[in-house]
Amino acid sequence: MEFRHLRYFLVLAEELHFGRAARRLSISQPPLSLNIQQLEASVGARLFTRSSKQVVLTAAGLAFVPSARALLDQAAQAASHARDVGQGMAGSLSIGFAGTLLYSGLPRILARFQAEHPLLRVMLKELSSSEQLVELAHDRLDLGFAHTTRVPPELSQILVASQAFVCCLPAVHALAGERLLSLKRLQGEPFAVVSRAVSPDYHERILTICSDAGFYPEIRYELRHWLSVVSLVSQGMGVALVPAALQQSALAGAAFVPLDTVTTPYETHCLWKTAHDHAALTAFVGAVQSASGRAA
Repeated sequence: MEFRHLRYFLVLAEELHFGRAARRLSISQPPLSLNIQQLEASVGARLFTRSSKQVVLTAAGLAFVPSARALLDQAAQAASHARDVGQGMAGSLSIGFAGTLLYSGLPRILARFQAEHPLLRVMLKELSSSEQLVELAHDRLDLGFAHTTRVPPELSQILVASQAFVCCLPAVHALAGERLLSLKRLQGEPFAVVSRAVSPDYHERILTICSDAGFYPEIRYELRHWLSVVSLVSQGMGVALVPAALQQSALAGAAFVPLDTVTTPYETHCLWKTAHDHAALTAFVGAVQSASGRAA
C-alpha cells in the first residue's frame, strides 16, 4: 500500500466516477483503475462495486475512508514536522545558565526567541559554570551561559554581559547608606561567597579584589547560589561582593552599595560546541548575538 493509492482512493470515494476522479488527479482512467485494484489487493477486500452506470463504495470501502484520511493526515504532519526540525523551527534545545542570568538578559532573549520559534522547546537547567562546561563536553547541553575565563578550545563563545561588582550589606548595617564604599572598610566582616567548587573563577576574583584593597576576606559562608548569598546577607549574617544585576532581586533586608574603585568586571559568556551547527542551535546563537550586539 502506498500513499498514492490512498490519495486516489479518497478522490474516487468523493467523486464516485472514474472519469471525474481521473481529471481531478490529472491522470487518465487506466492508471486510476490499476491503482484502485492494487489497493484492494493490498487491503484484501473490494472497496468499490462498479457497473456501467455507477460506482458505489462497499461496506469495506465506507469503513476504510476515515482510516485512509487519517493515514494521509499523519503522513503530512510527519513531513511538516521533519521540515520544521530541519529548518530549526521545531525540536528542542537544552540550555544551561547560572542564576544571575535571570537578572541580566536571559528572560528577554528567551521571550523573543520563543515568539519567533514557537515550535522549538527550550529546556533550562540552572548549573554552575563548572557544571556547564562538563555538560557541554558530554553533549548533555546544547548551549550554556557561564561566568568563566577557562573556556576549552572546542567551544565558541559570545560575551553576553559585563557588569561591576557591588557590596551587598544588611540594610541595617552602618555602611548601608553610603553612596560609594571603600572595600577596605569591610575588613574583618564575615563574608558570604559562592563556593570555589561551584564557581572557581568568581571565588578567586573575590580574593583578588579584596587583596588589592589590602586585606584577606574572612570567608564565613560558602554557598551554591547567588540568591542564597544575598538572602544570607539580608538576614544580617554577613556581607558580600555580588554582580550588580542582583540588585534587581529586591530581597527585603539587603542593601547594595557601589565600590569607590573600578574592579575587574563580572562577565557572562554564551558557550557552545563549535562543531555543532544544527539549525535550532544556530537560530538561538543568532538571537543571543542580536540581543548582545556582538558577533561570535
